[in-house]
Amino acid sequence: MPPIPAASGFSRFLEKPLRGPIVADQIPNPESEGPAGGWGSVKSIAHMFGDARPSPAVLDTLAHQNKPGGFQCVSCAWPKPVNYHPFEFCENGAKATLSDLTSARCTPAFWETHTVSDLRDWKDYDLEKTGRLTEPMRYDAATDRYVAVTWEEAFADIGKTLRALPRDDVVFYSSGHAGLEAAYLYALLARAYGNNNLPQSSNMCHETTSVGLNKVIGSPVGTIIWEDLEKADAFFFFGQNPGSNSPRFLHPLQEAKKRGARIVTFNPVVEQGLVSFVNPQNPMDMLTGHETQISDEYLQVRAGGDIAAILGLCKVVVEADDAALANGTGRVIDMEFIAEHTTGFDQFIACVRETPWSDIERESGLTEQAIRRAGEIYIGAERVIGVYGMGLTQHSQGAINVGLLVNLLLLRGNIGREGAGCCPVRGHSNVQGQRTVGIAEKTKLIPMDKLKQLFDFDPPVKDGTTIVDAVKGLMAGKIKAFISLGGNLVRAVPDQKEMERAWATQDLTVMVSTKLNRSHLFPGKQAYILPCLSRAELDMQATGNQAVSVEDSFSHISGSIGKRGPASKHLKSELAIVTGIAKAVLDPNPRLKWDEWTADYSLVRELIEFTYPEDFKDYNARMFQPGGFYRGNDAHNRVWNTQEKKAVFTTPAQLNALSFKDAAGRFRLSTLRSNDQFNTTIYGYSDRFRGIEGTRDVVMMCEEDIAASGLHAGQTVALVSDFEDGVRRTMPGLTVTAHNLPRGTIAAYYPEANVLNSIDHHDELSKTPASKAIPVRIEA
Repeated sequence: MPPIPAASGFSRFLEKPLRGPIVADQIPNPESEGPAGGWGSVKSIAHMFGDARPSPAVLDTLAHQNKPGGFQCVSCAWPKPVNYHPFEFCENGAKATLSDLTSARCTPAFWETHTVSDLRDWKDYDLEKTGRLTEPMRYDAATDRYVAVTWEEAFADIGKTLRALPRDDVVFYSSGHAGLEAAYLYALLARAYGNNNLPQSSNMCHETTSVGLNKVIGSPVGTIIWEDLEKADAFFFFGQNPGSNSPRFLHPLQEAKKRGARIVTFNPVVEQGLVSFVNPQNPMDMLTGHETQISDEYLQVRAGGDIAAILGLCKVVVEADDAALANGTGRVIDMEFIAEHTTGFDQFIACVRETPWSDIERESGLTEQAIRRAGEIYIGAERVIGVYGMGLTQHSQGAINVGLLVNLLLLRGNIGREGAGCCPVRGHSNVQGQRTVGIAEKTKLIPMDKLKQLFDFDPPVKDGTTIVDAVKGLMAGKIKAFISLGGNLVRAVPDQKEMERAWATQDLTVMVSTKLNRSHLFPGKQAYILPCLSRAELDMQATGNQAVSVEDSFSHISGSIGKRGPASKHLKSELAIVTGIAKAVLDPNPRLKWDEWTADYSLVRELIEFTYPEDFKDYNARMFQPGGFYRGNDAHNRVWNTQEKKAVFTTPAQLNALSFKDAAGRFRLSTLRSNDQFNTTIYGYSDRFRGIEGTRDVVMMCEEDIAASGLHAGQTVALVSDFEDGVRRTMPGLTVTAHNLPRGTIAAYYPEANVLNSIDHHDELSKTPASKAIPVRIEA
């Protein structure tokens, strides 16, 4: 492979380089059929409606989605505004709701004509289309099928097996779906059982935030609130795609553009939501096709090159500050803030000064001029919000990525004041909230004294396992049982093939699920699928229909209440399943009132308030407050709960976020989600923003790399991982597809491409799998 040249923005993809600044309306996007939102979004929702065939009552659910007294979306964790729109759902949120409320059912009769082994040849989409699970099921090895059992039989068998296992050999995993009430009791179940093995889906995406951000500002979550969006003068995006992953974010971005705010994006991939947007809730926009141009500058940084790019931005700031000092004008760097609130400044500034532009250009894949244009926007904005997603967190040095972004914000005091701050955008609807109420493997995060006081037992003091360590324990035969409160873990983690083998060797696998997924197809020696209600459905308990609550990316808590009839009379809520397992496995304890808590979820919220009084004051009274109630964040108020009691500047030891070197023929593979999926759930085969229809079996490459590799568009190839660890990981049958990407960066779809990643390839600090830059080669 030839050396990767530095290039600016999109000019390298044009026959004639752009002259002057690169602005959004000059950005070529030949893969896309149009802007984010608009009629494309409406058409996609309509197609999903026809596919799912839900009851007409789903329209009422959508009308109340993400509103006070209504149902909180099960898709992303984007906040809910106080002043909500007539329709406060996005395309992906609507798809998630339609998927949950589908009329399709996967009943026990399904297994009369299908075996588990047969289904391993099915695609994720095909499994999704079987519909809602209706009864608890046990795997029968003799027939290779799941068979229906009663809840009593399932709980008793699960309890018997768990009682016999060594406590450290059992893992209690949770996806980000279950509400705060079920999550709190699930964590209590694990600790009463005897371990802190409570890894969560954040281990695979934003654990880098939970650990890395906490290290430098003393907060494991973002610092902004909704009102900050309305006052920001500039947004700097790094590795986050609102068009597909948090489309409701596009509304405040559109408003920001109308008031003159600037938006700068750093991303290897051209994401249409950050290029232009037609607001589907604006009749005039829809009638005229009027597009709001989103990004003023869009810089296609190399995968893994963000450290260099952000250091370059900081260099622009430092040079401007030097010039201001020399000219006797006002400082560019907020030295008063630096002196009072930070540490490590001098060491970092020395690094900035010593790093030549040539190194920054080489590692970022961007020109000095392009970075300078972005830097001038940063300097010219009084209030800046730094937004990021898994494009920063899922790297071997993801924590340094996060630290460098914080550095940039700290230079001009852009944390802890109105219209400014750090904004990690979380994925699953309650992934942040579950951590807040105790789903955590680190004992230092849990008020164990409160648990002992409340429930009269001695919580375990040994730290539990992360996802990476749990998977490695599985592969080594040390983990004997997995209880999964939601999720599709076998499909979501690296080293998929080895994970499939190891998962099936366990003594017990228990999956709390709404639909079939690939994890069900590798059952342990004992295996159960426990079907649960969706959040949109009635949750009738002894005291009536129960509400649950979730926490969004801005640390606001909102109540949610379902109103649709359950998909089956045999379904239980996630909370009721947790308490059912707890009663079967734990010895009686008068303080553990599982039946009372199941009858009335408000009692669980009282427990949460007692355990976390500062976060959940007047919990029950405030849970349906418009926009949710704010549980607070000290960093938002410039109180730094770090070891140093100040915000910490990070000095990087390297200019890229990788754990491997460039080599001839080696590419950096970034795994992507399509516009037609949510996490491992595949709704369809239309990735319209990238112009890819009817398939997911593609490898995306720029035309220069296709030619330099002796390939041609439409050719079938295989990707082979290139970790030099002696393990051959392959992904065959991929069609070479020309796409607008930087040289040396290629892309394929998640979760299929997880087969190429190694479980040992993760962020050094948090152990988040490094899925955004996997070393691979191409075999024709």
